[in-house]
Amino acid sequence: MKADGVLRLLGMRYATAALMLVGIVALYGAATFSRPEEATAKGRQAPVTSAVAVCPGHQDARLAVQSAARGKGGRASVTPTKGGAALATLTSPGQNWTKDAESGDDSATVRAAGAMAAGLEAEQTVYQDDGDDRGLAGASCAVPGTDLWFVGPGPVAADELELSLSNVDSQPASVDLTALSGEGPLDTVDGRGTRVDPYTTKVVKIGESAEGLGDVVKSATVMALHVHSRSGRVAASLRVRAGEEKGVEWLPRSPAPASSVLVPGVPSGSGERRLLVAVPGEADARVGVQVITKDGSYAPQGQGVIDAPAQTVTSVALDALTGRAAAVRLVADRPIVAGLAAERGADIAYGTSTPPLTATAPGIAADNRFDSSLILTAPAGAATVQVTTVNAAGKSASHEVRIPAGRTIETDLTDPDGKDGDDTAYGAVITPKPGSGPVHASRVLAKGKGDDYLFTVLPIVPAATTVHLPTTADSQTALIP
Repeated sequence: MKADGVLRLLGMRYATAALMLVGIVALYGAATFSRPEEATAKGRQAPVTSAVAVCPGHQDARLAVQSAARGKGGRASVTPTKGGAALATLTSPGQNWTKDAESGDDSATVRAAGAMAAGLEAEQTVYQDDGDDRGLAGASCAVPGTDLWFVGPGPVAADELELSLSNVDSQPASVDLTALSGEGPLDTVDGRGTRVDPYTTKVVKIGESAEGLGDVVKSATVMALHVHSRSGRVAASLRVRAGEEKGVEWLPRSPAPASSVLVPGVPSGSGERRLLVAVPGEADARVGVQVITKDGSYAPQGQGVIDAPAQTVTSVALDALTGRAAAVRLVADRPIVAGLAAERGADIAYGTSTPPLTATAPGIAADNRFDSSLILTAPAGAATVQVTTVNAAGKSASHEVRIPAGRTIETDLTDPDGKDGDDTAYGAVITPKPGSGPVHASRVLAKGKGDDYLFTVLPIVPAATTVHLPTTADSQTALIP
């Protein structure tokens, strides 16, 4: 080959390489300038703009909705899950809304978008002063999920256990139920593959049908119920009728099993208190118990350590707690699920462990009336929380509550208008101040005295106000799907 031909060939190769380099630079340059901001950030928090919850429904129930007062705009609707005219449409973030349900036993779905979705809390309460369903009952309306736990009484200790499974999506869901008892796992093929059609609520009576685990569960005095979706997702609520003149209540949903948990809201006053500890795993658990009251933290005598068998629910009497508001902290060498059962007067109430509240994830109690109070616990460092009450007219009032480290404080809630009576209705937002230690909270709703005392305990979980957007790296996928 002649010299000039060689030079032309080399020139073409270098030109091709240069063009390739220019193309790569252009591609990544375009990605840099055209991708959304969150694609280049090292992860960031963004406001929640969509939320859904299902209120289980029951005759004479009252529904309440409250969102964190952040941002403007947005919209929330309350409709029957099966469809139909809206019960309410809400457009004012932070404003409280309550309504006596007119849909009988039908469940209601709350859907929110925009600023209304940030910190959305929906709640259902029922008050009946006589009859088979006598009692004061309350529940947070259920957020759909795929792996749900409940810890409480079994059929031996209750006249009726009704599990409501609601599907708010357009595809059917398939659900498996399994359970643990005080004697171990309740092995059965019943309770598997229960179908829940789109936009419907299916009520399953535990121990009274094959879908409700059949006869094997009838011998359980205490129970941990696991609701697992094979496909789709469901919102689940479990209603307990303890018996004639013994009260009615919903069991709060428990968090996923963990080795360190805190159960807030052990109510003050007379009556039995029991701690329920379930060990889902194959190995026994050794559980350290610490009680936190207004006077400090201590290990209860003879109950400082619990040896809890695997795949079993262990029930422990908390006799020393009668009369004092408290929280119970549990540290185990295996993941556990923990709950609380309380009796007083003519009623029952149940609690469960909760994550701590933070300045960016406050707690919300949407329906406060009768005698309402908060039980606040700071298990580690001292904390100060701002408690803001707000009514349907948008009027609000705030005060601060200080909680010493390792203490539990009970404080009354009052209507922002200063009104007192059964017809008052207002929400409460509990926000720890920056720099505060972890705060766990519950709300006690009560009415009556002595043998006519009725009450319910609401474990308060952190409101979902933000969602984390994960880190993404520089990549061609910023432009190429």
